[in-house]
Amino acid sequence: MSHKHTGGCEHVHTHSDNGPIDIHTCHCSVCKDVTGQDTTHVVFFNHGDVKVDNLDGLNRQPFNAQNPDGPLELCTCSDCGAPIMLDDKQRRIRAIVPNLMGYDAESLPATYHAFFDASAGVAAPDDGRPVYDSLHPDFVWPEPA
Repeated sequence: MSHKHTGGCEHVHTHSDNGPIDIHTCHCSVCKDVTGQDTTHVVFFNHGDVKVDNLDGLNRQPFNAQNPDGPLELCTCSDCGAPIMLDDKQRRIRAIVPNLMGYDAESLPATYHAFFDASAGVAAPDDGRPVYDSLHPDFVWPEPA
């Protein structure tokens, strides 16, 4: 069966037949630390919309080392170590970083820049997309699944 969005690795497959609820380019220090990228293309889906075929094949670790009890866990494949998704312990979202988690980034273009800190001394993005110091002002966290 074909799915709208697919990702994962050889051992753990994920998919969603629904569209995302938010797509942004993240400038936060946590994403930089975890991914090693200057900016991170992040896609939020409603928690129940991302299906995982092998939940037992995931290792879970805190996403934010400075806040290990925070809501997000980085899920990696227990066989190959590939990053699979960010899972919200509160069951609101599942987040995907397309270029690291096997998804087609071109089909999920970012619509704005999030967590940009002008005091960091980096030039503001000038690609025409809005720039915010947090998530988009209209973003509302979904109710837990």
